[in-house]
Amino acid sequence: MNQSQNTSTISLVHPVCCGIDVHKKSVSACLMFNDAKGKESSIVQEFDTFTDSLMELRDWLLEHECPVVAMESTGVYWQPVHNILEENAQVILVNARDIKNLPGRKTDIADSKWLAGLLRYGLLKGSFIPPQHVRQWRALTRLRTKHVQTLNDYKRRTHKLLQSANIKIDSVLTDLFGATGRRLMALLADPQREITLQDLHEAVHGRVKKKVPELYRSIQGHFTAEHAFLLQSLLRSVEHHEQEIKILNERLNELMSSYETILQELDAIPGVNEVIARVILAELGSNLDHFPTAQHLASWVGVCPGNNESAGKRKGGRNPVRGHYLKTILVEAGWGAIKKKDSYYKEKFYRLRARRGAKKAILAIAHKILKAVYHIMKFGTPYKELGAEYLQEKTKKANLRRLKQQAAQLGMKLTPIEA
Repeated sequence: MNQSQNTSTISLVHPVCCGIDVHKKSVSACLMFNDAKGKESSIVQEFDTFTDSLMELRDWLLEHECPVVAMESTGVYWQPVHNILEENAQVILVNARDIKNLPGRKTDIADSKWLAGLLRYGLLKGSFIPPQHVRQWRALTRLRTKHVQTLNDYKRRTHKLLQSANIKIDSVLTDLFGATGRRLMALLADPQREITLQDLHEAVHGRVKKKVPELYRSIQGHFTAEHAFLLQSLLRSVEHHEQEIKILNERLNELMSSYETILQELDAIPGVNEVIARVILAELGSNLDHFPTAQHLASWVGVCPGNNESAGKRKGGRNPVRGHYLKTILVEAGWGAIKKKDSYYKEKFYRLRARRGAKKAILAIAHKILKAVYHIMKFGTPYKELGAEYLQEKTKKANLRRLKQQAAQLGMKLTPIEA
């Protein structure tokens, strides 16, 4: 073998690079480069996380002509650093599980050196960082989700309060927070007012008018002034969160006004409504070039099974992604999709549920919805409903093929019965 032949398995990718270990109050930066003799050298400095100190970090990197930096995705603490460095260097954000340090060598400086060393030889896999306007969409949709969750929590508290006071309005009305239910709760929240049948006739409307006697019975409970005070507080909180959700929806409509075509195409998918379509667009952005295939996207979101194969045997593997925002939304869309009659998703769900259970079945439906989203957003392919007959016909062909093989093994031949 020729000794001059290069047998190295790892080559240098970034001659000048920097690893940054990020904390709340400080960052440790390790700059790696080749000195005048061609040997690997490093410089380590620490900076505060105030904006002026981060600008000093940026200027320090520019002074040494560092084109790429890597840092761990530590909570939200990486975002201030990314905001300052985004325009002047390539920022590679890496997952903590991909850069586990060596045992017994855990310091901030060692972390930054370890990051820089891995980056120098191209051993880091960067996370997806969407553009700034998409990050703004994300912030709005995620805040809206928090308001919706809190709103539902306050509504449940209101149900609980009325039940504890022997008030049974929700046993008569379908929606406690409908127009009639809200007016009745407003009457109950006034401790100085005694509710009469005339008040109920004025509060109800439509088909509920025939339930006035039953409604009057439902509000005869043990409702004290303290209950009225608590109900006032709960109703104010409900109104506040509903108003915030309305404001956030208006802001999202304004920011996403130029993407109405994509939103309408996503809305055509069963289980995906306007709200879910906006969340999908906010989480992924309008450009999916960062994901080469639908499988890459499904792995990033966490709706596909993990790989666990040993000695040629495939075992059940859990996906390492647990609490992705988009994963929760897709599962919610999946539960809506399986309610559509004679649909592919409904037929697929019930077939899978019989073998694997409801949880794995609904995750499979979420996976298929995401694949549809991928092809719509990346290739402009409109959604096409296959229908329940698609799987039934597929199963029929598979059964027929299996029976033909069995007949051939027995020296026989299947012939169709003439109609």
